[in-house]
Amino acid sequence: MAENIPPSNRTSSLQPPPFKLKVEKHNEVGRRELVQAIVEPNNKRDQDAADKKEEEYDEMADPNDLAGYQKISKIGEGTYGVVFKARQKETNKLVALKKIRLNLQEGVPTTTIREVAILKEMNHENIVKLIDMIQRDATIYLVFEYSEVDLRRYMDKVKRPGLTAGHIKSFMHQLLRGLHYCHAHRILHRDLKPQNLLIDRHGRLTIADLGLSRAFGVPMRAYTHQVITLWYRAPEILLGCHHYSTAVDMWSVGCIMAELMTFSPIFPGMPHFFYYFFMHANYFNCQIGDSQIDELFRIFRVFGTPNEEMWSGVSQLRDYNPNFPRK
Repeated sequence: MAENIPPSNRTSSLQPPPFKLKVEKHNEVGRRELVQAIVEPNNKRDQDAADKKEEEYDEMADPNDLAGYQKISKIGEGTYGVVFKARQKETNKLVALKKIRLNLQEGVPTTTIREVAILKEMNHENIVKLIDMIQRDATIYLVFEYSEVDLRRYMDKVKRPGLTAGHIKSFMHQLLRGLHYCHAHRILHRDLKPQNLLIDRHGRLTIADLGLSRAFGVPMRAYTHQVITLWYRAPEILLGCHHYSTAVDMWSVGCIMAELMTFSPIFPGMPHFFYYFFMHANYFNCQIGDSQIDELFRIFRVFGTPNEEMWSGVSQLRDYNPNFPRK
């Protein structure tokens, strides 16, 4: 009989109270959201890892996918793309393939255009050689001469016994020769650091990664100060100077030399809590970013805080502050 009673005529005792329905529904949604919050991130991480592994497999699955070259292994990866160790079939020589994925909306990265344009004009034994450039679909391959290791990895691998005074003299001589060639051809490197100096099996050092390089001339133009890895950045750039020249590269060279001798960066910056204290205690009023203040403090501790007597014009730099701490 209950089946024949219209829903509107059924007694309310046969139906659960409305508020209970809402609570049950809310609990169900809460449980579902909780499960999603726990499971989905794990699933996403697993999926990302699987996608990355699949991409790596796809890139190496067909070593002959790039005409004229045979991929051997992947040797590096960064924001720019992926670097492969490969063999040039025609000459049987080892090369480095730098794979750069193109953004279909933005096109070829400006750093890539700049690097290719500059390297085409460079011809020196201590500057990396660009052998070829190949475009394939939405990917560009830059083909460079192959070097076994960069200076940073070399130092980590051989330690002090493999980096004697003779080695340091040789590496610094080669670095200065390559840099002199750049400067003589009106090129600023603007990103010298151990990771951008390559060493082959014969001990030859080559300057690489010219993506931040710029041509300079007279009169000097204004350049961005967002260049050079922080630990190797010259103080004039840290203080906001837009008109700089070859001296910024020489500062980086000095930092590299000190690191070769001590096996430690000379200006690695201070721990976070130092500049956190200074900035939040308003120790001085300054517009520079926290990490750049770290670097300046480290430099000031070694060389002293600059003034007009030791550095003419320093007080006119944009981010100079007379309240900088004194040594």
